[in-house]
Amino acid sequence: MKKLTLEEVAKLAGVSRATVSRVVNKPNSVSPALRARVQKVIEETGYQPNMAARTLASRRSNIIGLLIPSVNQFVFADPYYPALIEGISRACNLNDYTLALFLLHSADEQDKIYQRALGIGLLDGLIVTADKIVDPLIPEIIARQIPAVYVGRPPDASRTSFVDVDNVAGAYLATSHLLRLGYQRIATICGPQNSTVGLDRREGYLKALQERGREIDLRLIAEGDFSRDSGYTAMRQLLPQRPDAVFVATDTMALGAIQAIQEAGLEIPGDVALIGFDDLPLAAQADPPLTTIRQPVRYTGILAVQILIELLETALQPPRHIILPTELVIRATCGAMRP
Repeated sequence: MKKLTLEEVAKLAGVSRATVSRVVNKPNSVSPALRARVQKVIEETGYQPNMAARTLASRRSNIIGLLIPSVNQFVFADPYYPALIEGISRACNLNDYTLALFLLHSADEQDKIYQRALGIGLLDGLIVTADKIVDPLIPEIIARQIPAVYVGRPPDASRTSFVDVDNVAGAYLATSHLLRLGYQRIATICGPQNSTVGLDRREGYLKALQERGREIDLRLIAEGDFSRDSGYTAMRQLLPQRPDAVFVATDTMALGAIQAIQEAGLEIPGDVALIGFDDLPLAAQADPPLTTIRQPVRYTGILAVQILIELLETALQPPRHIILPTELVIRATCGAMRP
């Protein structure tokens, strides 16, 4: 079928070109009877508005950008990101927004991708995953006055809206559970200490030990980068210290830790108990199934979109700071209470 022009739709509907334009861009400005007549022609002909022209007229594109400042091989190796993207895309679809995804193929592409996301001109706003302590991207977004919502707590949250989970409380809950069960040498595999997530989950671990008068043994603290391989390497580093339990800052790293424990000929939880963080599907599928801290990953993405749309439509002020709760999910990698 030939692609119709605005003028041809107007002729078929017996109205002016300006009336069709108003029906497409500002339907509430047209009387119900006239609007119904034009919409009937649009439905019968399958007319599709020219999005570039529509954007120029309304100064809105209904396109939201999702910027993940991580190399994409890492993103798709971590089940957290597909779950987050699913929540964001679902919310965009429900609200008639198109989602544009910006990923790095290599660290060298960072500036190019950043400029494309920030300077494209067709984005109504941005959702950005934020976990770095120092991130030059955030001041640039603020300086350009681009509407944005962050997933994760950015370093300077006073001028930005964000959605995050209570990482400190979640790590505290996990470590406290191990303490209640009677474990004595509780280690942790924390995330990178240049990230707010890594710092917060380490803080929760330390807080639980300190409140119960436990001495902090730095030999029981290892650092990973959220990947499975780093969890495996960190667990091998911890095993000579003979921990009887480990809080691991992500489920993905916990899978690597399970592999290292089992390769050492040790039993879980008989020799070493384990708790992860996220409760992604892989946690229940692990062998043995992983006790973990559940965070609402998909809902985090949905909330981020809702807040961004509210910001776009109402110039939301002051910035919204949403901290979501976590919960403990008990499975087989933690034993019963010790004598």
